[in-house]
Amino acid sequence: MTKHITLLLTLFICGETSYARMSQDTLLRSLYTFIENKETYMAEKNRKIGEIKHMLETPHISPEQRYDIHLRLQDEYKTYLSDSAIHYIRENTRIALQLNDTYRIYESRLDLAALYIVAGMYIESLEILRTIHAAQLPVELKVKYYNGYKLLYNHYSYTNPHTYVYTETSDLYRDSLLQVLAPASNHYKIVYAEKLEEAYQLKEAREVLQPILENLSEDTHEKAVVAYALANTYKKEGNIRLQKHYYALSAICDIKNAIKENAAMQALASVLYETGEVDKAYECIKSSMEDAMFCNARFRTYEVSQIFPIIQTAYQEKVDKQKSDLLFFLILVSILSAFLIAAVIYVYRQMKRMARIRTELFRANDNLSILNHDLQSTVDQLNQANRKLSEVNTELSEANQIKEAYIGHFLDLCSTYIDKLEKYQNTLHKKAIEKKFDELHKILRSRQMIDHELKELYDNFDNIFLHLYPNFVEEFNSLLQEEEKFVLKSNELLNVELRIFALIRLGITDSSRIANFLHYSANTIYSYRTRVRNKAAVPREQFENMVMKIGMIRKD
Repeated sequence: MTKHITLLLTLFICGETSYARMSQDTLLRSLYTFIENKETYMAEKNRKIGEIKHMLETPHISPEQRYDIHLRLQDEYKTYLSDSAIHYIRENTRIALQLNDTYRIYESRLDLAALYIVAGMYIESLEILRTIHAAQLPVELKVKYYNGYKLLYNHYSYTNPHTYVYTETSDLYRDSLLQVLAPASNHYKIVYAEKLEEAYQLKEAREVLQPILENLSEDTHEKAVVAYALANTYKKEGNIRLQKHYYALSAICDIKNAIKENAAMQALASVLYETGEVDKAYECIKSSMEDAMFCNARFRTYEVSQIFPIIQTAYQEKVDKQKSDLLFFLILVSILSAFLIAAVIYVYRQMKRMARIRTELFRANDNLSILNHDLQSTVDQLNQANRKLSEVNTELSEANQIKEAYIGHFLDLCSTYIDKLEKYQNTLHKKAIEKKFDELHKILRSRQMIDHELKELYDNFDNIFLHLYPNFVEEFNSLLQEEEKFVLKSNELLNVELRIFALIRLGITDSSRIANFLHYSANTIYSYRTRVRNKAAVPREQFENMVMKIGMIRKD
């Protein structure tokens, strides 16, 4: 199962997608996915290293072959685990001396000096470089020689009060490096672009770097370096959007190549923090700190440690605020639950009161019937009173039917809502316990639950109302002009206008109350009512009274 997951991740992540064409948001979301799956690339890195180490177990390999295998291991380890890279280069130094091979001696010592710089061992690196003279070296080793000095003094300039002196020295070695590099090579172009960038010739620097990036189809370490250099030009220009984009692109390439000695992630964290994206900045700076400590890259660790406490403090303050907000909402939900329980108790008492009134009405009817038989002399008067009483009873009976139906449904809704509130409270509590504050914040901001409940409320209202008044739509249309009759869609029971007059039929005639129920403004409800009255086939002033009589129970 693990192999299948790894394969899918590899196919998804390692596809030849042009990240440079992605939107900034998409690229950043992709970066956070890569951060979560760093172990996948570390496992692939360890597998590759294991295969190379296995070659050392080959019987009867020559010192030259062992030297070359150590070179491959050093190349894999130098940006991954500096201590291991130093170990294998020291072994190569011993082999080179044993072979008395001048080229290999210089090569291994220059590689060791470069690794000492990564590990923050500047004195040891300088001691090695001072024992070597550029005139003694072939061109390819001069590249390592000048590059070593350039990096050494560049690192000095970050941590030393005499920054200007060391920066000037680093620039001199960079100029020497440019003289020995092939002008057509990417290495030359990248170093030259760095020189242009430091001279604030930003447009010219991008013109050098952009074609290199576009020609790099694979997400290699070189692509990470070029993207990082481009981001630095946009940083000096003040272009936040493209600065984030290229730092993110560089960081993705570093993760995919398991590069632990990296600078893009820490630079991206700084930009995100400056733009107020504290959560994202914390994820990036935490990842950068983990990488620097894993690689034992002291210079990177020093850089990250300068900003890590600042971002961590801001992140903790945000988390504390989210906890306070969560506590507030939990208290609010509890209060609403208490109100809901009180409402259920109130409805229950009202039901009992209605039952008592109904019993009293039936008794009154019986008494009236007895009096009707006993008082023959007042038959005409009693018949008149009986007719009026019958009309009242009819209206009360209708009202009772409506109230019974709605009270029963209201109790069901109350019970369902209590269950939903309890589940919602449990979900919030679970997210709080699991410290999934991003998900919790997303749930609290979402209107999905409210919209769903409103739709369900209107569907229930339509079903129950049409159950009580099955011919309401037809009778309502009979009050309208022929060309103004409402034609409902296949999935509609009532539309907004019909629902307004359905509430009027139930006795809710106040526009404000109707507006509160349907979540419209009172002016909107008033406009709907006026517009429909204007379409009436009956006198406008009688229209709503006639609507009130739709479906009325009639006595035979």
